[in-house]
Parts: sequence; C-alpha cells; structure tokens
Amino acid sequence: MKVGLNVLERVMLLSVLPKEGNFTTLRLTRELQAKIGISAAEYKEFEVQTDEKGSRWNIKGAAPTEIEFADAEIDIIKKQLKELDSKNKLTNDLFSVYEKFVN
Repeated sequence: MKVGLNVLERVMLLSVLPKEGNFTTLRLTRELQAKIGISAAEYKEFEVQTDEKGSRWNIKGAAPTEIEFADAEIDIIKKQLKELDSKNKLTNDLFSVYEKFVN
C-alpha cells in the first residue's frame, strides 16, 4: 500500500513505532525507521533546521512523499495508533496519520 506522508507526518509516525517487542517486530520497526526517516538529500532539500525550539523545514516538506508499505508494516503502525487511541493519547499532529492508516 502506498501512503503519501509529509515531513511532519513522517516524524510523528517515527515517534509511535514500538521501542520493544519480539525479533520480527523489531526487525520490521528498523525497516520502517529507514523507510520513513528523512534522508540526507531530503534534509538538504527541505532545509531542515533543529534547535532547542524544535524542528522546522521549508514548504517543500509539506508536500507528501509516496511511501510503499508492506502489509506487516501497516499492521505494526495500525496497532500502535489504535493503542494510542484507546488510551486517549492521540495528538493533533497524529490525526492525519491515524486517518491515513486506520480509517
């Protein structure tokens, strides 16, 4: 499944990936981190700046980048997002990510 994600959505998605689990989950999580993370070329293209106030990027970062996800990767993402939802821990920054993966 292909999903278009902008820089903010990618950063937020990285923050919800599992930090522990079984070997298979951790392997898939590593692959997801590499897939979703901002590449060196994108870092330069989007003019990403990070300081004590947070991270910023130019308008190009608002445009979605199409990323192909395997079914197992989608399952991990959905599980994490549904867990946050069940605990009332979703944030506005995760709203569009939730819509794209769960709804």
